[in-house]
Amino acid sequence: MTVRVLIADDQQLVRAGFRLILERQPGVEVVGEATNGAEAVALAERLCPDVVLMDIRMPDLDGIQATRLILANPAAAGVRVVILTTFDLDEYVYDALKAGANGFLLKDLPPEQLAAAVLTVSQGDALLSPSVTRRLIESFTAANRPAGRPPAVLDQLTPREMEVLELLAAGLSNVEIAAKLFVAETTVKTHVARLLAKLGLRDRVQAVVFAYSSGLVRAAADAAGQDKADRR
Repeated sequence: MTVRVLIADDQQLVRAGFRLILERQPGVEVVGEATNGAEAVALAERLCPDVVLMDIRMPDLDGIQATRLILANPAAAGVRVVILTTFDLDEYVYDALKAGANGFLLKDLPPEQLAAAVLTVSQGDALLSPSVTRRLIESFTAANRPAGRPPAVLDQLTPREMEVLELLAAGLSNVEIAAKLFVAETTVKTHVARLLAKLGLRDRVQAVVFAYSSGLVRAAADAAGQDKADRR
């Protein structure tokens, strides 16, 4: 099945470069280009692409607002948004994830990674980079983490599902989680699907955001620290 992509960026050279890279990938078709957020919203509704590559800083309507509008529009149901960013735009990435983006890419990533990322997102997965995503989320939620016990909704999770959620928040892939817990990768996928359903979350990106913003990661770290202290 062909993956249909919409590119939204106000720089013509960026759009042209991404189009060139993606159209060399079998099974990927660039169906449109938008020069600002407003155009991206309109084209997403009209073209219903599988994936939108969304720049953050654009005239008229920025990428974060455009992402919110696209994902809230029933006419664009099923569209998945990946934010395009650079390291100097860190503060915007967390806002984009909260807006519902399925992940983000750095604009200077290797060409083969761009095509692979688009295919990954089109299959329902989210883009999580342990070296970038965890740092961003931890940095920009630290000041807003709630004090005290994490929300009661976490009581719905089994102890193993809690473990998996904490490892997701650490940026581990399913394969890495399976190795750490000594279980099959299919078992991890089942745990992830169940915890997402119980928490009402759409994907792994939302799970990571939830883990940090709810205080779960801090609570887990505090508990581990206390356990070490008790053993001394």
